[in-house]
Amino acid sequence: MSVLVTGGAGFIGAHMALALLDRGESVVVLDNLSTGVRDCIPAGATFVAGDVGDGELLKGVFAAQPIDAVAHFAASTVVPDSVRDPLSYYLNNTVNTRNLIAAAVQARVRRFVFSSTAAVYGAPAGPLVGETAPTDPISPYGASKLMSERILRDAAEAHGMGVAILRYFNVAGADPQTRAGQSTPRATHLIKVCVEAALGRRDGVDIYGQDYPTPDGTGVRDYIHVSDLIDAHLSALDSLRAGAPQLLYNCGYGRGHSVREVIDAVNRVAGTSLPVRVRPRREGDAAKVVADASAIRTGLGWTPRFDDLDTIVRHALAWERRAPPL
Repeated sequence: MSVLVTGGAGFIGAHMALALLDRGESVVVLDNLSTGVRDCIPAGATFVAGDVGDGELLKGVFAAQPIDAVAHFAASTVVPDSVRDPLSYYLNNTVNTRNLIAAAVQARVRRFVFSSTAAVYGAPAGPLVGETAPTDPISPYGASKLMSERILRDAAEAHGMGVAILRYFNVAGADPQTRAGQSTPRATHLIKVCVEAALGRRDGVDIYGQDYPTPDGTGVRDYIHVSDLIDAHLSALDSLRAGAPQLLYNCGYGRGHSVREVIDAVNRVAGTSLPVRVRPRREGDAAKVVADASAIRTGLGWTPRFDDLDTIVRHALAWERRAPPL
């Protein structure tokens, strides 16, 4: 049997494909390469070029491959872009996800792991946000993912599909062996931007807002190493295969770092002094979003291996030094 990894040419999807191959599983990657990079797909995976919204293509993929699980990463993910162009986000993240779920149901796929986001919570009031916190997205990106969660849960209930919904906080870093990393052109992830600047590939780092109600005025986020995130996916998939019906977990460390703290970490690891420009706040950004991730540790026995900001930066920098400029 195979696992279908949608968006497997992207940052997180490529790491998932690699991890599945590492443990001897058969992998089919589906990606339209609109933001993914062909060279990021691990050797050994079967690649299908196409869109997750293409019903006929999906029918052919499921007919040609004995797929027992879907790991769905394909999505549009830039919050400010979703504010400017919400309809494209609802199409790609919600409508296309609905089409993928329908094709999986028709093909009698029994397990589905969904890449969701902390953006479904909006601007949480408390210091930590748990899975039972109110969902009140403040961006079309978060809303599009929350809608997809509901569609997936309803379909799973109706058709007996096991589903795992993983709500990511801020994913960063790279494979410790530098086999995969963040390669998306024009990426907006803070640590990616900072390490590119440290290597002279950008002329500095922009801070969007320094008047938030946080200790240094800049936004605070919970940064999780991509390899720890993928370990959570593998554990969730194993739990579904063991018979779990529906899982919902936050994926983070439970500790936040501000934008300035991230910049300081990059300067510390890379031995640089990055130029910084302060810009106005961006639409759709919350002041502070930090996970209560206790449930996944208890429920899946998940134990992170790289819970350290400098380690995350070091791995991201090592990948950036290895990878050619885009």
